[in-house]
Amino acid sequence: MTEVSRSGRLAAFALAGVAALAGCPAAPADPAPSGASSGGRPAVAASGGAGCPATGRLPEPGGSLERQGTGTGATLWALFFPRTPVLSPGTEVKVAWRMTGSGDFAISAAGPDGTVLAPVWGPESHGASSWERPGDEWGTGWTFPTAGCWTITARRGADSAALVVRVADA
Repeated sequence: MTEVSRSGRLAAFALAGVAALAGCPAAPADPAPSGASSGGRPAVAASGGAGCPATGRLPEPGGSLERQGTGTGATLWALFFPRTPVLSPGTEVKVAWRMTGSGDFAISAAGPDGTVLAPVWGPESHGASSWERPGDEWGTGWTFPTAGCWTITARRGADSAALVVRVADA
């Protein structure tokens, strides 16, 4: 690795650290390809791009209730079943997950202040489904306590993937 690319990566990591302290992850200056990451941590995507979505609305204008995460060694899809059209603090949302790989499925979310949250229920394995995405399927329920960017990380064995969602101010 050249000294120029090493300093560029260090600057990108420093920028991401400042953005994380501000409450939302920043888009990397040198984005990793889909399914890849740098530094052993999963890359994150929401609504087709890195970083925090502009809105907590589900679906986003012109979009769907699906979101694709990115990661290392696995693909991750989320299908949201909101009771209201906006992800908001204190409101439970059901999420179906599809993840490739093998092994047990574990999932957690990290909030804007570093709080780590487990689902309020699940994960529950889904045996049959009409939702056609790669991998096995589970259901979870989430109640996010605060507004901001939440990074949901799923793991199966050595594989991991993540998805960033915005929980809107009430």
